[in-house]
Amino acid sequence: MTENSASLVHRKLPSKAWPSKWKISNIVDGRSLRVKLTTTFLDNLGDEAEARKEVLNHLHGALFRGRMIAQERLQQGADGLDTARLLAAVQDEVLHALYDYVTVHVHRARNPTEGERLAVFATGGYGRQVLAPSSDVDLLFIRPYKASAHAESVIEYMLYALWDIGLKVGHAFRTPEECIRLSKQDVTIKTSLLDARFLFGDESLGRETMEKFRSDAVEGHNAEFIADKLAERDARHAKQGNSRYVVEPNVKDGKGGLRDLQTLYWISKHMYGGETLEEVMQNGPFTPHEYTVFNRAARFLWTVRCHLHYVTGRAEERLSFDLQPEIASRMGYRDRSEQLGVERFMKHYFLVAKDVGNLTRILAAKLEAEHVKKPEGWRRFIPAGAPKPLEQEGFVLDGGRISVTGEEVFDEHPDNLIRLFAIADESEHDIHPDAMTMAARKSKLINPKTRLMPEMREAFLKLLVEGRDPGLALRRMNDADVLGRFLPEFGGIVAQTQFNMYHHYTVDEHTIRAVEYMAQMDRDGGEGVELAHRLFQKIDNKQVLYLAMLLHDTGKGQGDQQVEGMKTAAQAGKRLGLSDAETDLIAWLVGHHLEMSETAQKRDIADPSTIVRFAAMVGSIERLRLLYILTIADIRAVGPGIWNAWKGQLLEDLYHNTEAALRGGRTDEKSVARELAGRAALNREALEKRVGAIPQVMQEMDPAYWTGFDVDVLAEHAEKLRTSETPVISATVREDGGGVSLLVAGHDRLGLFAKLAGTIANQGANVVSAQVYTGPSGFLVDVFILQDGKGGVFAAGDPGRLKRLEDEVRRVFTSDAPIKQIPNTSSRREAAFLVMPQVKIDDTVSTDYTVIDVAGRDQPGLLHDVANVLAQENISIHSAHVGSYGERVFDAFYVQLPDNYTEDRKASLKQQLLAILQREEPEAPRTPARSLKQANAADSF
Repeated sequence: MTENSASLVHRKLPSKAWPSKWKISNIVDGRSLRVKLTTTFLDNLGDEAEARKEVLNHLHGALFRGRMIAQERLQQGADGLDTARLLAAVQDEVLHALYDYVTVHVHRARNPTEGERLAVFATGGYGRQVLAPSSDVDLLFIRPYKASAHAESVIEYMLYALWDIGLKVGHAFRTPEECIRLSKQDVTIKTSLLDARFLFGDESLGRETMEKFRSDAVEGHNAEFIADKLAERDARHAKQGNSRYVVEPNVKDGKGGLRDLQTLYWISKHMYGGETLEEVMQNGPFTPHEYTVFNRAARFLWTVRCHLHYVTGRAEERLSFDLQPEIASRMGYRDRSEQLGVERFMKHYFLVAKDVGNLTRILAAKLEAEHVKKPEGWRRFIPAGAPKPLEQEGFVLDGGRISVTGEEVFDEHPDNLIRLFAIADESEHDIHPDAMTMAARKSKLINPKTRLMPEMREAFLKLLVEGRDPGLALRRMNDADVLGRFLPEFGGIVAQTQFNMYHHYTVDEHTIRAVEYMAQMDRDGGEGVELAHRLFQKIDNKQVLYLAMLLHDTGKGQGDQQVEGMKTAAQAGKRLGLSDAETDLIAWLVGHHLEMSETAQKRDIADPSTIVRFAAMVGSIERLRLLYILTIADIRAVGPGIWNAWKGQLLEDLYHNTEAALRGGRTDEKSVARELAGRAALNREALEKRVGAIPQVMQEMDPAYWTGFDVDVLAEHAEKLRTSETPVISATVREDGGGVSLLVAGHDRLGLFAKLAGTIANQGANVVSAQVYTGPSGFLVDVFILQDGKGGVFAAGDPGRLKRLEDEVRRVFTSDAPIKQIPNTSSRREAAFLVMPQVKIDDTVSTDYTVIDVAGRDQPGLLHDVANVLAQENISIHSAHVGSYGERVFDAFYVQLPDNYTEDRKASLKQQLLAILQREEPEAPRTPARSLKQANAADSF
């Protein structure tokens, strides 16, 4: 258990909680139930249908009563493992009563033959005596050899009865020999038999089956079973995203979830035997402390799972955003000053998942120590040999992995806790599970005194900046609790979540991924980040950049992220022995790490005012380089599909525009405007050399158009705009995978932009960027970047859909018909978030235009509705900058207001826009409202 998780024990509701021990007869009295069924049979002699109906009512009533009591106890504070055991016990009583009724009153065999013997087992989770509220009931019926009519009749009656009372039943009907044969062919069947628990029927047949299974299929097959289960686990992890830190985890099948605990249980049971969970784990390889951690994790995860099933009324295993607040509330997590209860709950969840990972590593080490996991192929016949000493004292190469000679290696030299990971990185070897376990146990040796050891600081900084794979090294250190101990600022964000749909990972996992991406750009660059790779070679101090990346989110959860982050970064820099200049630079980068992405995506970077403001904030080319690289790594690490070439182009353009201003030493608007005009002229000249005569409608566009696209795109525009026919509508899939580029050119009129936005929304596309250019003659050239609702390419692989989009957009130019109502596709998942709507009308951001910032919940047709209000107010849109961040949207419009547009009219406009943002949404559990400062911070990376 980690230092952080120790203080996050399961919250119970104010105690009227039920005791964890219960007597099943006080809940479902099996004897009384049998008497009722017999009485029902006798009262309805000759009327089989009525007897069956009343019997099912009695069974359903008993089952319903037991489940309601289990749910009530869970809601009053009982844990999920206790609930699952109670549900299994209730199921036992109902099944046993049904079996007795069938075999005594319906299909009785007074003198059963050998072929009529029948044994019934519970398998799966039910076999382990745990049953989630909405899980299947898995049964195994054993016959001696061939099926008899009597046995088939009993099974058929039972199954139909169970289905009729609403149970989902999985079942199999086999002989002992079939069980053995199938278990050798399919590890899933073998696992099911390993879980099998005798319920009722022929006890000797049941005992015979299990004895034969253990002797023929279990004994002597440990290595094979372990390999199969670990391969099964790896495949499951890959399917779930291969990270235990995804923010909507699967409680059952996700990495660090219940299935991982069950895998440990199955391996232990296969090797060491035992019947109950307690027996298996105590017989197995775990110490009492490790068993305590296992038990604590199981109880927490089962509690979450049971609440999930009860809340949704189905076998839901994914802890999705719309369910997290309700589960957190039911488990007693309350809001605190700077952290929501749901975020505290999810932090506890991920700390438990981390504990499960540690247990898995511990088991792997102990299995190797017992030589259960053998190398594959011919190497398994070669003796492993003694560990090979390494050059560094106390370290050895054991089975191809880095290990240590004993605990004294860390006790005598705490800096070896860092050196272990540095040696593994330098040699490109894995770390032995024994060494990882020992490092985790000894991580407390890193304290305020030992953190100041020069050897420890130097080893860490060298690994971070010069390591072959710093991301992998940091992740290993984090798993062993070494990273958070050495850098307590980072320790504060371990397993921390932000409750929003934008971030895909916990804060610590996001940070480590950002360092990984930064290291990739440093080493070899890659497509789309060529500029960042070149800039890396010009940086004076890479150490500052890597530390800023590692510390950039350490202010989260403490108030204003950037302000608090500057404080934690300065604190860490001083402790690491950096100079005042280095510490100040790291703090500056952390405090401004959102500025470049926000400027590129929310502001018109062809507006001289934007460049002047940004250049003044950055101050130097060195800072600009650092901020550019840090911004790219930060965005790329948010999650799949977040980074794309369109964002890369915006950032690159902002970099070049700002660098030109800083390099010339002239950061006034006139100088920047001249610079942008010069770059526009160069692009025009390059285009003219490539395509010859440039269409007149392009020539009249201002410099913002000519600097808004590269020459390749401008050449495409020139080819399409040569026609005398208007409008020109062209939708093409971008080669960079950033989405669909929709070119719209024609004669402008008031309200046209709103109609275009509405038509696009009706076709199911999301506008992620809108570049709007209008010449003196009133001819417009608009370029929209479109994606689907999941951030992918709109209409991917469907040319017909792109053609329909083009036809509908073309119709807008020739029709005054109103836009059809845009369907509301918002989901309960999105509605789980309370997003503070904001509208700001600012005349100071740009010299030539008024900027209207609109922020709130993303919703279909929002861009259309906002643009429609602007059109009704006779407001002309110069450019639109559209960005979505999960459930949130931020749109910025550079507009020209009508003459004499008074402050009262601005106030009225603001209220109209706020009314759009505050429209009703699908109901779902909502988080409490954050402060405005917190709401803004949640949009950050």
